[in-house]
Amino acid sequence: MNITVQCIKFDADPKLVEFINKKAEKLNQFLDNIIDGLCNLRVESVGGEADKFVEFKFNIPGNQLFAKAQAKSFEEAVDLALESIRRQINKHKTKTRTNASNHKEVINQADEF
Repeated sequence: MNITVQCIKFDADPKLVEFINKKAEKLNQFLDNIIDGLCNLRVESVGGEADKFVEFKFNIPGNQLFAKAQAKSFEEAVDLALESIRRQINKHKTKTRTNASNHKEVINQADEF
């Protein structure tokens, strides 16, 4: 899986980019046909301590997964966003399995007539 990391108005440390790639590669355990991913990192002065924003966008066949997180550090925000993506993957897989099993039932009923 190819992940593009974009930093808005700053340069990311190579260790941070490596951390993001390592964490995102773990998503292959849940869904092995992820086409590519995009990660946007930005720092905004919101007035609080949690000023680091991370956005992930993953393309999978027939769908696109998106998650956004805000935290005190980029590492924490990456963990939160990828956990959200993992839940979306599980939901997508459940829907796909349900639709496939419903189609099989309809085909079997049609064969009976």
